[in-house]
Amino acid sequence: MGAAANLVREPADRVLVITRVFDAPRELVWNAWAEPEQMVKWIGPHGFTSTMELMERWPGGRYRIRMRGPDGDHWTQGINREIVPPERLVFEGCWADAEGRPVGPNTTVTIILENLGGKTKLTLHQAMFESVTARDDHESGWNSALDCLADYLAII
Repeated sequence: MGAAANLVREPADRVLVITRVFDAPRELVWNAWAEPEQMVKWIGPHGFTSTMELMERWPGGRYRIRMRGPDGDHWTQGINREIVPPERLVFEGCWADAEGRPVGPNTTVTIILENLGGKTKLTLHQAMFESVTARDDHESGWNSALDCLADYLAII
């Protein structure tokens, strides 16, 4: 049997892939993800404000973000798995309560940034969701956050 026979396939209905092109150089987009003081200016859906409670920017380093929205606080936390400036960021995490106890399953997010000659193509891949509904909720949240990122990149 070939190597392909050993591949684990992700159920397509529980995987999220979003692609965006930003009118900004890859280094600026990378810094917006990599620098906590920049990330808090855009992360989260429209109408949310965020604080970085913890950000250890190395593989194996932990993160914890508090997003405050109209319906209250939302906490996300996890571990950075891979950091390859300025092209790739992989982190694993879950929603949590205010005390840091996980309240949902872990997913893995991979951000890939491609240089398009002054613009940047971002591909976000997140898996595995426990349901299609969870995937769809994250799709809506990420799309709104990426809109906020585009707005942020336009003013820096």
